[in-house]
Amino acid sequence: MCKRHRVSSAYERKHIHESKVDDSKEQMPLVFKMLNAFYRFSRPHTIFGTVIGITSVSFLPIESMADVSPVFLIGLLKAIIPAVLMNIYVVGLNQLFDVEIDKINKPTLPLASGEFSREIGTTIVVVVCLMSFFIGLKAQSLPLLCALSGSCFLGTAYSINVPFLRWKQHPVLAATCILCVRAILVQLAFFIHIQGYVLRKPVALTKSVVFATTFMCFFSAVIALFKDIPDVDGDRNFSIHSFSVRLGQERVFWLCIKLLLIAYTIAIIVGASSGNIYQRLVLGHACIASILWLQAQSVDVQDKSSTTSFYMFIWKVQCEAQALAPHQARVLRTP
Repeated sequence: MCKRHRVSSAYERKHIHESKVDDSKEQMPLVFKMLNAFYRFSRPHTIFGTVIGITSVSFLPIESMADVSPVFLIGLLKAIIPAVLMNIYVVGLNQLFDVEIDKINKPTLPLASGEFSREIGTTIVVVVCLMSFFIGLKAQSLPLLCALSGSCFLGTAYSINVPFLRWKQHPVLAATCILCVRAILVQLAFFIHIQGYVLRKPVALTKSVVFATTFMCFFSAVIALFKDIPDVDGDRNFSIHSFSVRLGQERVFWLCIKLLLIAYTIAIIVGASSGNIYQRLVLGHACIASILWLQAQSVDVQDKSSTTSFYMFIWKVQCEAQALAPHQARVLRTP
């Protein structure tokens, strides 16, 4: 009798264990699906652009290897983490107010596809915004806080559908929002954060940061213009009067290409006028400009997948340009 009871108990324990294993196997794919949905919700290409942009501009105040210290690295992290959280807030808020538009333009996004409910989206947006400001306040850096506040205000004004806001409906205001955040706030505020609040140096805008800001103005303008080229169908249906809707996709596309080529021409001229030591930098810019031009020739402007693919290529080119910024800065420091 005891032996039979022990066998029965062992069988029950085994059955319970197998049930738990089966439950965990069912839960794991769900966890991965949620993480994948969050990854897409956060618009990773914008996060990569933010991280590389902040890292790049943070190296501009560096004058010697002695400046690259643990204090510098901690100060850099204090800038990157809240900036990434604010980035997620901005792109997430835009998705919350664009669910119906995204069902046409970007049906694979989590809110448009139904993977995330509005409640989940709202919770994520509120939490990341609060976390961003909390970390920003703890850092005790005025320029960092200004960058977060400015990004929050402009990102909210761009997306939220209330009177006098929803600036994305007006092409000039929409482009201004993106340009201010990507080109001006990211460059100047984080430069001052590192220079004045991390390295404890006198705050002074150098030629290198002025050049980097000017260069990124071109890229930010291009991103602001180009991002709407694949989205004309949904924008037109919901009265979003983007430049692509007003002027046509073809004209906006080639305007973007011309702006990028102008930016690279300026960078090449600056590098070429600074001596033979920087010829590799000039060659790098020339190669990228050539690749950009050749890629542009193969784009079907009327094809959504073709323009979307090229838009992502522009983000990669921007990341490359930001990565080269510290090297370009040396050109401007050379007497």
